[in-house]
Order: sequence, then C-alpha cells, then structure tokens
Amino acid sequence: MKESKLQLPTPRLLLIAAALTLAPLPSLADSKAKAPLEIANYQLDSGDRIAIRVFGEEDLTMEMYLGDSGVINYPFIGEIGVSGLNTSELERKIVAGLKGDYLINPSVEVTVVEYRPFFINGEVTTPGSYTFHPGLTINKAVAMASGFTPRASEGKITVERGLGEKKRKFKAELDTRLLPGDIVTVEQGIF
Repeated sequence: MKESKLQLPTPRLLLIAAALTLAPLPSLADSKAKAPLEIANYQLDSGDRIAIRVFGEEDLTMEMYLGDSGVINYPFIGEIGVSGLNTSELERKIVAGLKGDYLINPSVEVTVVEYRPFFINGEVTTPGSYTFHPGLTINKAVAMASGFTPRASEGKITVERGLGEKKRKFKAELDTRLLPGDIVTVEQGIF
C-alpha cells in the first residue's frame, strides 16, 4: 500500500485565501455610492440602457434603451428629455411628474443597467465599439480590441470625450480611465 503525503498550503496561498474569504462582496447599493466621481455624475445619452423603478408601482417599473432622440416616453408623464441628465436629475423629474395627480409620495430609483459603448480605432487589431465596464482603462480597451498592430505607437493615443459642445480631445496614457462614449484613437509610430 502506497502512503500519500498531505501537501500543506504555502503561507502566500493562506494569505490569498484569507483575503478572499474575509473581503466583503460589494452590494449593488454600495456600487452606486462608491463609484468614481465621473460615473456617479454620469450624463445619460443614446445607447445607454436604464431601469426606472417606482416602489410599490410595478406598472411604472421598466427598462429601456435611450435612442438618438434623447427622449423617453413615460406613463402618465409623456415625453421626458433625458440626454445630458444624470440619474438623480431624471429621478427628480419623474417624481415631479407623478406626484400629486397620480401618486402621493412616489419613490423613484433610476439606474444605468448598461452603459453606452466606447469606441477604439486606429492601430489596434480589431477596431470598433465595445461594451463599457466601470474601471476600464485604455490598456484594457486595447486588450478588448485584440491588441496593438505592429505599427502602433503606445505614446500617441488620444481620447475624444463629452457630449455636444462640451466635446474635448486630449492625449492619453495606457492607464487613463475611460468613460462611456469615449472615442480612443491609437496613432501610427514612426519606424
């Protein structure tokens, strides 16, 4: 009969396991409170998918994509311009529209279910639009686009950000954080 030896975990493995078991998992409520400032004040625009929840009123709870018009049609209120508003501003508009004639004291929550995509073009293997995730950096975006082409210059990257007249273009680094709707351009290097 062959004797088996028990392998004990290394101290490093024990530290990793302890960190994983002791670290609290973030809740959905925590994610909104601890979101980076840019995401917390995020302005809605076409391509975003939002959820509107009116507590105790299932008929008024819905999810929708924001179209190019920047307007949604909401029950009892009608058309609401949402482009350029953050979720708190939209919540206030819906509360004001429902309060009085329809509900006494409506409790409304608006959340972004899916952010509009970001775009990456230029010297990446697969340019195009990609799903945005909070915490996304240019380095991660390049990985999503299957990496740099051989002609790419990691030092010549620009980002175009903003809506309408507030659009601006700036030079970026690989660790620059992206926002939904950003357009990343990777230029060619000189060989």
